[in-house]
Amino acid sequence: MHHAAVDIASSKYGQILVDGQGKALYLFAADKTTTPTCYDACATVWPPFLADKGATVDAMHAATTSLTGTTTRKDGSVQVTYNGHPLYYYSADKNPGDVLCQGAVDHGGAWYVVDPQGNAITKT
Repeated sequence: MHHAAVDIASSKYGQILVDGQGKALYLFAADKTTTPTCYDACATVWPPFLADKGATVDAMHAATTSLTGTTTRKDGSVQVTYNGHPLYYYSADKNPGDVLCQGAVDHGGAWYVVDPQGNAITKT
């Protein structure tokens, strides 16, 4: 079973939420609840951060276990959440440390990296 992991890394936007390999994770401001709204073309550009069904999310280092969770997407896949926000990657971020679309507005909402408390970092 694939366990998803979240961690905290330094970036030019301060401390941000990353996956277990150090890749930046984003929230979508259009997601008002734990229910994701990014599908189809949106999810091609902003792939959801997925975990296996029933997997636990490991919070490493400064990440907070109680803020981690999951939500089920309409295709049945399981997306990782943090502080109630479904998490996504940005397809052009290829390497740990890449944060190439902070503050971008695309597919009906803004995309932001996430601070260790699970809030959007809105500075650009």
